[in-house]
Amino acid sequence: MPHRTDFLRDLVLLRNDPELAHDVRAEAIKGNPHAQYAMGLICAEGRGVAINGTESYAWLTLAVLQGDRAAETLRTIVAVELSDDEFDRGKALASQLAQEIERNNASH
Repeated sequence: MPHRTDFLRDLVLLRNDPELAHDVRAEAIKGNPHAQYAMGLICAEGRGVAINGTESYAWLTLAVLQGDRAAETLRTIVAVELSDDEFDRGKALASQLAQEIERNNASH
């Protein structure tokens, strides 16, 4: 089944929507790189969630690992704002999320 790709359109229309953030996360955890990029943006800008640079970095890292160049640009911008500790936590969270995605995909 092809991945849904229209997450950014929804974010423009519904700027601060916690339910949308929840739905995008559900897609991101399935391994959808478009949703992972959108989660990075959601966390970076606080669209429906509290601003969280560490989580933003993690989601963007997952999208980058799937070849998303726009995510790489945004991840660089986010990383500049992180402390060394936040940066390390972002890398660790990306690893944890990748493992969760792998487990989810293996069970389906």
